[in-house]
Amino acid sequence: MKRDQFQKLCRDTLKGNDFSFSQAVLPEVKKYLKKENKEKLPVIWLETNDSGDNNIAFMNTTYPYLDRVFEDIIDLWYSNTFMAAQGINALDILEKTAEKYAHEYTLVVEGAVPLKYNGLFNVLGYSKDYIIAAKNAVRWFGKHAKYVVAIGTCASFGGPTAARPNITGSVSVSEILDRAVINVSGCPVNPEWFVGTLAHLLMYGMPELDNLGRPALFYGFTVHRHCQRRSYFDNNNFAQEIGDSECMFSLGCSGPRTGADCPYRMWINHVSWPVKVNTPCIGCTNKDFPDGSSPFFTPLPKKSGSKKEDSGKEQDS
Repeated sequence: MKRDQFQKLCRDTLKGNDFSFSQAVLPEVKKYLKKENKEKLPVIWLETNDSGDNNIAFMNTTYPYLDRVFEDIIDLWYSNTFMAAQGINALDILEKTAEKYAHEYTLVVEGAVPLKYNGLFNVLGYSKDYIIAAKNAVRWFGKHAKYVVAIGTCASFGGPTAARPNITGSVSVSEILDRAVINVSGCPVNPEWFVGTLAHLLMYGMPELDNLGRPALFYGFTVHRHCQRRSYFDNNNFAQEIGDSECMFSLGCSGPRTGADCPYRMWINHVSWPVKVNTPCIGCTNKDFPDGSSPFFTPLPKKSGSKKEDSGKEQDS
């Protein structure tokens, strides 16, 4: 499969709300590895300051399921969540992997990186001689990686971990690395955004990124553009309260300024997404999330004497 065909697959197969994208990715990766006599993508996954929701989201990968991703797409050498080894044994694997695959491995960072108190708010482990703070580990392993992927909004932009008052001094991965970082944002990330990015790195290298460093394949259009309630917006028909069927822009929906393909990719086996269950988009893929979106579900101010206000059904946008 050529690169442009892969990109078309990412967008076009979603129109039917099925599993076409996921089902197509795995066979193409396997054919590529066999044809090019290549190995799977070596991955080191560091978890810093976050809630752990992104590795849980990753576990929700469907068609191929998580075991097939491990078996046929990536070699996950280190992850404190997924690996059996602990303590010094895990750190030994981490060190040997970084040495063996120097400038070939992909570094995945989950969570923002705390800087206050010399980074002691997040410690990956202890050696005999020193403490391994997350900020030092991300800098060192990021320097020697071929690619760096920030998974989730905390790693991509700071997210909830760096939200006010940010007592740990947490920052995004790109703020401590002087190199390109692929931001696969989301709180949590949609598993297909992450798996699709890994597949692209393996077969085609660096994907096209938007102005926030996110793969344009998945973040190139706003939630608003393909929202199932777009026709209500275009006709100035706005919801009055949560549960109404009209456009929820009046209730603080951030869809018009949020890049993501949630309306047609959807979540959890492609079953649903927030707006489908009467919840406004809170803009979780955005650089300013959550501070820029809060307080959530806040109605826009009405214009006194407007026709929509007088109608008792619609609210001014």
